[in-house]
This record gives sequence, C-alpha cells and structure tokens, in this order.
Amino acid sequence: MLESQREPVPFNDDDETDTALAFLSFSRSCVLKKLDGLDEEQMRRRLVVSETTLLGLVHHLTGAERYWFGYTLAGDDRYADVDLGMTVADGQSADQVIAGYHAAIADSDALIRAVGDLDVRTAQPVNEAPRTLRWVLAHVTGETTRHAGHADILRELIDGVTGR
Repeated sequence: MLESQREPVPFNDDDETDTALAFLSFSRSCVLKKLDGLDEEQMRRRLVVSETTLLGLVHHLTGAERYWFGYTLAGDDRYADVDLGMTVADGQSADQVIAGYHAAIADSDALIRAVGDLDVRTAQPVNEAPRTLRWVLAHVTGETTRHAGHADILRELIDGVTGR
C-alpha cells in the first residue's frame, strides 16, 4: 500500500533537550496528521471494540499533556484531575478538540523550555517519588508514539491512508 503521509524522523542532535523535544514534536505531528482530510464523522468513527477513535486519541493526549507537564512537572492543580479518557462529548467539535491539543502542546513546550534543565525534579511525585523532566519527556513521548501507532491503524481502516 502506498504511504501517503510519510515524513522523515527528526535528525536534531545538538543537545539532549533539543533531541527529546524534536522526537516528542514528531510524535505529536504524526497523531495530528492522521486527521488530515477527514470529516467529523470519520474522526469520531468507532472501528475497534475499545471504542477508541481518532478524535478520542487526540482528546486523551490533550489530557496527558496537561497532566504530565502542567500538573506533574509544574504542579498546576488545575490539571490534577484532567480527563484522560478517549470519549469526546457530542457537543465538542473536532475543531475544538484539535485546538485544545495545539494549546496543550504550546503550554507544555513553554513549560519544558522554561525549566530547561532535564535534571529538574517534578513538582508532583510519580509513584511516591519526584521524577526528572527527562523522565517525563520520555514517558510522554512513549505514550504519544504508542497512540500514533493506534491512529495509523484507525486511519488505514477508515480510508487506506498509511505512513508516519
């Protein structure tokens, strides 16, 4: 099958932060790319038993950005109980969900750059101990990449489009 959404992995290698952010950004971009050219119904279409949808993945990842960078790293209590589910409310449009993800990404990136030092510990503990920004970046990148793979499969089931 023709890969119609392929883009190269980043080659940023100037320093650890630059490389980590480049791969996180790449993973985020891969998720968002899966929505390109789809209508609202296609983004909400349930194709698997778990009822995961493309739009639901974006909703989940928005919550993950808010929770891991906003709450865990920065200690912002507004994000302590964000919705990490995969269900998008009927009244919430695809445009709103996507805009929310873009906003969460911008806020996360600003927090990461403000901290700057990958050895800085989180404001909130993870399993009863603070973790480093390095750990949080690795965790969120892994989570985003895993869901990018889910999104790739869902998109292929919708219209046959593949690629990262």
